[in-house]
This record gives sequence, C-alpha cells and structure tokens, in this order.
Amino acid sequence: MAEPAGYSIKTYRYLRMAMVAMVVLLGAALVIEWSKTDPRCLQTSISAYYYTPVQAIFVGALIAIGVCMVVLKGNTEREDILLNVAGILAPVVALVPTPGPGSCRSVPMVLGDTDANIANNMGALFVVGVPCLVVTAVFVLRARWSRADRNPMYLVGFAVALALFGGGVAWFFADRDGFIDNAHYAAAVVMFLCIILVVLLNAEQFRRKEHPAHAKAPAANRYTALAIAMVVVPLAMLAWKWLFGWEHAVLWIEGALITLFATFWIVQTQELWDEGLRAGGQELPRSQAIPSPFLSSASE
Repeated sequence: MAEPAGYSIKTYRYLRMAMVAMVVLLGAALVIEWSKTDPRCLQTSISAYYYTPVQAIFVGALIAIGVCMVVLKGNTEREDILLNVAGILAPVVALVPTPGPGSCRSVPMVLGDTDANIANNMGALFVVGVPCLVVTAVFVLRARWSRADRNPMYLVGFAVALALFGGGVAWFFADRDGFIDNAHYAAAVVMFLCIILVVLLNAEQFRRKEHPAHAKAPAANRYTALAIAMVVVPLAMLAWKWLFGWEHAVLWIEGALITLFATFWIVQTQELWDEGLRAGGQELPRSQAIPSPFLSSASE
C-alpha cells in the first residue's frame, strides 16, 4: 500500500495535468467553432467567444483553471500569492464578458440578459468568497497563535486576497455599469501580469537550483525563454496594431499568452514531477516515482 505522501503527490500531478487539459479543451472548442464559419471570420478576442457556442467551455475551463491555481501550492510564498491572485481573477474573466458580442459566430444566437447574468453569477461568487476568506483567516491566525508558522507572507497573501475581494464587491455595488464594462479587462490584465511574474520567479529559482554554489551562473534557462516570450510577443503585436492597425490583435495576444502559459505549466510539471515543490517539498522515493508523460526525465 502506498504511503500517504504518494497519494499527495499523485493529487498534485493530476491537478497540474488538469490545468493543461482545460487549456486544450478551450482551444479545441475555439477551433471547432472557427471551422464552422468562414476562415476569415474571427471574433476580435478569445473572450468574445463567450457570445458563441463556445460559451460553456469558455466559462467552465476558466473557472476550473482558477480553482487549480488557488489550490496548488507555489514553490515560494511570492509565487503562491501570485497564483492565488490569478486564480481568484480567472472566474471574473469568465463570468464578466467583454461588452461587445461581436458578429462572427457559426449560428445565430439569442443573447440573454448579460447584465442579469453578471449580477447573478458574480453575486454567487461573492457568496462563496466570504466563507473561503473566513476559513483562510482562521488557518493563518491559528498558525501564528500556535507559533507553528509565523511567516509574514501568509498575512500578506491573505491581505491581498481580502483587498481584491473587498475592492471587487465595492466596485460591483457602487458602480455596476462601470463594473460590467471594465471588470473583464481589469481582471484579465492583472491575471496575465501575475502569470508572467510567476514565470520570471521560476527562471530565477531554477537558476539557483541548477547552480546553487555559483552566484554568477548563467541566467538563461527554459523559464527565462518563456518569460521573455510572454513579454516580447504581446508587445510586438501591440506595436504592429499601433503602426498598421490590426482588428484581431487582442485575439492573438490572448492566444499567445495562453499557449505560453500552458507550455510553462508543462515544463514546470515535468521538472517537479517527483519533487512536488522546488523548495521545501519532499521528493518521492524512487520506488514510487512514475515517469512523466510529457518529457524524458533527463536533466536540461
């Protein structure tokens, strides 16, 4: 019978692989929808596919990805906070669509009352958020009172989550029209920024892991390349849009960032397949180790 640690690492692996599956699911739904329209007919953003038959997959996949990002522990407290923020914002991106429904879809759709949908679904999200924050506060405070763990970053993480939640609730009730028009964009931008920062942190952590005794070790590694791509590619596309005009710039920027995020997640999953966490995690005994389905286990 496997030890409890074996079950823990398996759950960790399955959650990480589920995130990749959700990205593939979303991509497949988008391609199927596109295949049923004129090849030149594209919505101006991935988010605008909310108003097409892709809607259910778009909302479900983003919520599932958000839950996984919150549940999974980051390698460091900074990484964990960034993943939590991205995970908290992912459902907002899903539930508050872009204001413009666009005109490119495979079938005519009778659009429901979007404002009513947002009011209902965000209200439900806020209801769930309250007990989640309360339970988190109890865990953080109990750890500090018992002196089991007095890491100040736990308080920082909770404060960030509380600020996001409180700010969102205040914006929602104080300026409903502004929330409906802008919450999607605000949440999406912050979510992607958090993801880029997570990749940058991993580039530095991986460098220290591979070269622990060399302060001047080469900074370039697989995560560095991905971080650079996540910054350069969107900027290049924005520059092209500014210089020449490009109606579908946002669509391709979102697509590039999601693809790079999935690539990062696969690379990180391969690296940490047996370790679980890069810092502070327990490595599985070799007898329980399972070969990764993504890449070979050879070192970089």
